[in-house]
Amino acid sequence: MPKLRHAAGSAHGCSLADHREVIGFVRYVMKTIGLIGAGQIGSQVARLAVRSGYHVVISNSRGPETLADLVAELGPNARAATALDAAKAGDIVVVTVPLKNYRSVPVEPLAGKIVIDTNNYYPQRDGRIPELDAEKTTTSELLQAHLPSSKVVKAFNHIYASQLTTDGTPAGTKNRRALVIAGNDRDAKATVTGLLDQFGFDTVDAGPLSESWRIQRDTPGYGPRRNAEELKKDLAAAKRYADQT
Repeated sequence: MPKLRHAAGSAHGCSLADHREVIGFVRYVMKTIGLIGAGQIGSQVARLAVRSGYHVVISNSRGPETLADLVAELGPNARAATALDAAKAGDIVVVTVPLKNYRSVPVEPLAGKIVIDTNNYYPQRDGRIPELDAEKTTTSELLQAHLPSSKVVKAFNHIYASQLTTDGTPAGTKNRRALVIAGNDRDAKATVTGLLDQFGFDTVDAGPLSESWRIQRDTPGYGPRRNAEELKKDLAAAKRYADQT
């Protein structure tokens, strides 16, 4: 198991000054967040993004016209679009569709971009996916295989959607809530770490996408509020489904 790192301080071998530089990069260069999916998680991430000063392009499977109320709530920095347009417009794109629909995510416009994957595997919703049942891969690795030129980072999958807009606190707050990320690209994870910090959360890096199973459903860290130290212990204690009794 790779060493679990708390990315709010000297994670990834970076100093605090380096971390602040990452946050500055996120704030001043990455202006638009695209969302493919506007369900509970997608709409909450959109609220966080607008609150943090970003433009948002949000989409769903039913068409932009069905998002009129949400866009009106979000205000002038948000617009509804198709999934293709959201993928094109986003400097960073959040994929938050049911796992069974991951192959519908546009590929070409996401080439080279950071893609945040929020997904979990629910067989009763998604149908059986043999490679996940056999634990030969993870949900995020499936998305990464579908988007070979993108930089997929796992995030937002283990917190109740409603708590995304209530549990965030300023950096340095005692007992600040932490969220897990996983990914294969160091720089992409650093960027997402900065974004989460703006949204009000510390970050714990679980390692590559192959380790993202440690925060899937039915693991210790899935659901409850945890600070960074508690969450690292949860990740270390996680067991694969085949090993759970």
